[in-house]
Amino acid sequence: MHQLRKEEHLRVCIEKDVHSPIHSTGLEEYSLIHCAMPEIALDDVDLHISLLGKPLQAPLLISAMTGGTATAARINSHLAEAAQTLGIAMGIGSQRPAIEDTTVSCTYQVRQSAPDAFLMANLGAVQLNYGYGLDQCLQAVDMIRADALVLHLNPLQECLQPNGNTDFSNLLRKIAALCKALPVPVVVKEVGWGLSEEVARELAHVGVAALDVAGTGGTCWSEVERHRISEPRLRDIASDFADWGIPTSESIQLARRGAPDLPIIASGGLRTGIDIAKCIALGANIGGLAHPLLQPAMLSPEAVIEHLSILIDELRIAMFCVGARDVAALRTAPLKRRSAEPLS
Repeated sequence: MHQLRKEEHLRVCIEKDVHSPIHSTGLEEYSLIHCAMPEIALDDVDLHISLLGKPLQAPLLISAMTGGTATAARINSHLAEAAQTLGIAMGIGSQRPAIEDTTVSCTYQVRQSAPDAFLMANLGAVQLNYGYGLDQCLQAVDMIRADALVLHLNPLQECLQPNGNTDFSNLLRKIAALCKALPVPVVVKEVGWGLSEEVARELAHVGVAALDVAGTGGTCWSEVERHRISEPRLRDIASDFADWGIPTSESIQLARRGAPDLPIIASGGLRTGIDIAKCIALGANIGGLAHPLLQPAMLSPEAVIEHLSILIDELRIAMFCVGARDVAALRTAPLKRRSAEPLS
């Protein structure tokens, strides 16, 4: 059942328009303020950062996408080669299929293609209420020799899946226990509807090491599920949730207020290096993207590398044109909002 669902998710994301018909990221409302005299050379711009103690050559994450099928294995391998070549981070899709059927674990195992990359394992947080615990989380981490474990939050998606897992009660306590027991950092991410200030604060309080806001404006999983649903009633419900969630630009700022000391990963609709630059100036540490890499990843690692190299070049130029010598300086770069004073 899990493999069929994964195949359907891939098919829908490739064949259909699965972006919110209503929501944008909100990033178009912001512009970085151009500096005509940056007082640095383009070659001086340094993109290196550290994420949870691991050095990266650029503040970029290949966000969690897929796993569990032969097609997913090819995609993950190509993505991993790109992550290794470019020195960036990578997350993989939910490993629940491989926990429940170890024969598909090979579709997630990309460490041989990315021996030095920062890799993040992935399980649904709600599975902690459906029999999963420390053992399964360790299994997910060990399966791919991961540097961190992502627990994803997807309450709306679970509501829209037939027989979805919708008991999200008492998860905070279980996440807290896992943060203490797991030998790698725990990262919590939404899947496309954003994190609020209060949720960010609660997660920071219980020991989560980093947050991925995954706001609206990118892949809309209510739309993905709508394309999969055969029952008209549930399909209508999914359609009505197309405008649900917190835009990425807003969620970054909310999460930063709620968790001022945690690394914030910005994802959800990022398309260009300029988007990544804006997200960092809004309070994020790193930008992540998934759907724009799906088609290149179907082709080859070279296609993924070419796509990401363009984003990295755009980010470098954007930093140069605001006079930011490094990523820390970019985080203090002023932004202007439409019809508003510059943000400091």
